[in-house]
Amino acid sequence: MQSNGEGQGQDSELSCLNSAQNGESSSAVGTHSNGVLTSTNNGNNVGAGLGSGTCVASTSSGSEVGSMKKKKLLSQSEEDVIRLIGQHLDGLGLNQTVDLLMQESGCRLEHTSATKFRNHVMEGEWDKAENDLNELRALMHSPNAIVRMKFLLLQQKYLEYLEDGKVLEALQVLRGELTPLKYNTDRIHVLSGYLMCSHAEDLRAKTEWEGKGTNSRCRLLDKLQTYLPPSVMLPPRRLQTLLRQAVELQRDRCLYHNTKLDSSLDSVTLLLDHVCSRSATHSGKQFPCYTQQILTEHCNEVWFCKFSNDGTKLATGSKDTTVIIWQVDPESHQLKLLRTLEGHAYGVSYLAWSPDDTYLIACGPDDCSELWLWNVPTGELRTKMSQSHEDSLTSVAWNPDGKRFVTGGQRGQFYQCDLDGNLLDSWEGVRVQCLWCVGDGRTVLASDTHQRIRGYNFEDLTDRNIVQEDHPIMSFTVSKNGRLALLNVATQGVHLWDLQDRVLVRKYQGVTQGFYTIHSCFGGHNEDFIASGSEDHKVYIWHRRSELPIAELTGHTRTVNCVSWNPIIPGLMASASDDGTVRVWGPAPFLDTQEVDGLNENCSNMDS
Repeated sequence: MQSNGEGQGQDSELSCLNSAQNGESSSAVGTHSNGVLTSTNNGNNVGAGLGSGTCVASTSSGSEVGSMKKKKLLSQSEEDVIRLIGQHLDGLGLNQTVDLLMQESGCRLEHTSATKFRNHVMEGEWDKAENDLNELRALMHSPNAIVRMKFLLLQQKYLEYLEDGKVLEALQVLRGELTPLKYNTDRIHVLSGYLMCSHAEDLRAKTEWEGKGTNSRCRLLDKLQTYLPPSVMLPPRRLQTLLRQAVELQRDRCLYHNTKLDSSLDSVTLLLDHVCSRSATHSGKQFPCYTQQILTEHCNEVWFCKFSNDGTKLATGSKDTTVIIWQVDPESHQLKLLRTLEGHAYGVSYLAWSPDDTYLIACGPDDCSELWLWNVPTGELRTKMSQSHEDSLTSVAWNPDGKRFVTGGQRGQFYQCDLDGNLLDSWEGVRVQCLWCVGDGRTVLASDTHQRIRGYNFEDLTDRNIVQEDHPIMSFTVSKNGRLALLNVATQGVHLWDLQDRVLVRKYQGVTQGFYTIHSCFGGHNEDFIASGSEDHKVYIWHRRSELPIAELTGHTRTVNCVSWNPIIPGLMASASDDGTVRVWGPAPFLDTQEVDGLNENCSNMDS
C-alpha cells in the first residue's frame, strides 16, 4: 500500500507548469488534449504534434521559468474529488499515478497517521497499530471510540494467533489485553470459547471468519474507518458508493423502469443518464403498453381477471356465468384456454386464488348468496357454499395459511370458513364491500358501507378504524408488504393510503370512476406501478410516486372493470371489460426510431 501524500505539507495549490530550481534538471510529462504524451528534459521538447490546450512542463537548467500560469486555489469540493479519484486509482493498484496526482494537486489522500495505521494493520504489526491509535486520538471526534477500535484490533490479533496454533499467546491477548478493556464482555465470552477449536478450519467455521490474510484485514480496516473522520481516512470504496447511489437515484426517478434492480455498476454505463421509455428500447422493453393478445372466449361482460400467485395462469370471470382459466406460456407469454368452470348462475364478479394456487374461489354480484371453491388442477368443484338465501357473498379473501378464507357482502354477512365451507366464525352487522387478509393470519381488512376500511381480529374479536374516506370505497387491494392500500373511490378515482401511518399518500388523476366497481392493482418490479380500469374505456398506468398517468392504454370499447398485473412477469398485464374481451398487454415489439417516437407521442392511442 502506497503512503500517498506523506510529506507533501498543506499546500493545496495547483500549477499547470513545473520548474526546475537550483540548477537541477527535471523531467515532466504533459498530456495533449488529444492524448499525445510529451516530455521535456533540460528544456528540450522531445514530444511532437502538440496543439492548443496542452499542459507542457517547460524547464531550463539553472533558471526559473519566465512565464508561470496563475496558481489555482482548490475548493473543498475539488480537493474531495481529487481524493476520491486517488482512492479509486489506489484500489486499482495505480500507485505511481496516485503519487503524481497528489504531488501535482498538493492534496493528501489521507492523514499521514492514518497511512501508518493502515500499513501496520495490513502487515499484522498489531503493537505498532495500537500505538498509532494514540496519534489518531487527537484527530477523532469521539475519543471514546479508541476503545472500540482497540477491541477490534485485539480481536483480530487473538484470532490470528489461534489460527497459527499459538494458543498461549492468544490466551495472553484475551486475559491481558482484551479483558482489561472492560468492553463488550459478552463478545469476550464468545471469543474465549474459540480456544477449544481443534484446528484452523474449525475456528474459521465457528467464527465465520475468513482467516488470517489480506481479505480479513481489509474488512477490519473497513470497520475501523467508521470511527475516523473522512478527512483523516476516506470511507472504503467511496467513489463507487457515490456512483452507485447516483445510478440508483436515476433509476428510482425513472417513470418507466421495470426491470430488476442491479446494484452492480458493471451493468450500466456511467457516460449517460439512465433513461427508459414506453417503447422497446432500454429497460422499457419490460413495460406493458401494447395489446399482444385479445381473448374473446367469453360471450358477455367480463367483470374480473386475476393472475395466479406464481404467474402461470390467469382466471377471468364473466356475466356469462363462466370462469375461464388461461395458461401463460413461459416463453412467448401468450395465453391459451386451459379450462372453463361453469354454473355460476348470477355471473362471476370476483375471484381469489389460494396462496398455493391450488384453489380458486368465485363470487357473484350483490344478489348472489353462493360462492364456489374450485380445485384448479382437476377442474372439480370442491365446495359450493351458501349460509342463507338472504346472504350476499360478493367478496372473498384467503388466510395466508391457505386453510381458511373470509367472505361477506353488503347485506351484513361476514364469515370465516374452512375449505369445506364450514362456518368457523362470523361478525354480525358488517356490510362488506371488499376484503383482504393481513399477513399476520389474524387480521382481516374490510371496506364497508360507511366509506371506511376497518381491521377485524377474529381471535380476540376486536376491530379498529384504519382508513376513512369521504366517498364510498368500491374496491381496494394491498401491496405485497402490507404497507400500502390502493382504493377505487366512487366519483374520486384511485387513492393510495399508508396503512401503517393511516394517511392518504396520493390521489391519482385521469381515471373516470363513477359508482361502478372497478378493481385496480399494483404491478411491475418492486410494485412501482399502479394500473386501473376506467369508465372511459381506458387502462391507466401511473408510477407510484406520480399523480399523473404515464400511459393511457386504449382498445376496449366499454368500461374496463378490472386490471391484473402478472406478479412474476413484470411486462405482462391483463384487463377485463364490459365489451366482452380480455386484453393482454405486453412490451411493444421492436420498432425503428421513427416508430418509437410515434408510439411515445401517442400513448393514449396504443392499440394492436
